[in-house]
Amino acid sequence: MSPVTHQHVTRLGRDFYSRDVLTVAPEIIGKILVQQDGSMLDRYTIMETEAYRGEEDEASHARFGRTARNSIMYGRGGLVYVYLIYGIYWMLKVVTGPEEIPQAILIRGLSGHGGPGVLTRALGIDRSFYGEDLVTSDRLWMEDSPFHPPVVRKPRVGITYAGEPWKSTAWRFMAAPPTCPEL
Repeated sequence: MSPVTHQHVTRLGRDFYSRDVLTVAPEIIGKILVQQDGSMLDRYTIMETEAYRGEEDEASHARFGRTARNSIMYGRGGLVYVYLIYGIYWMLKVVTGPEEIPQAILIRGLSGHGGPGVLTRALGIDRSFYGEDLVTSDRLWMEDSPFHPPVVRKPRVGITYAGEPWKSTAWRFMAAPPTCPEL
């Protein structure tokens, strides 16, 4: 994967996002989410993600096929899927894979911001980001990073409605906590 240089900032290119969600979701841990708001440029390390893969995934918004809400999931890798839950929290997902194959990664945690609703509120992510292209956007993108933490896999959160095997499938990825040496 070759990063793309844009406005003197190295960002992830289309080829990074165009791969299967189960490849991209763990690899995105340690990458940098960059947000530009006016003259402010903020960078956050991605610490936790969840993968949602195709219409067969009973936890995915694509399980009922294409709708007005999820249509962006059928787009090309690198697009942003933003949606509202509980009427108060915006969720930030990144579309992956080839067009017409609905896959997306939920960004669950950033350095300094745990929880998907907390991080979008802190960053001011809202409906206006729906369809944003992380490869070309001037307000939101991802950069590569030399930080490659060990990644832990766990079941996804809050999807008991999906039933088995989906609620137990380990498609949640997080940076492993640092270990303390024994004294």
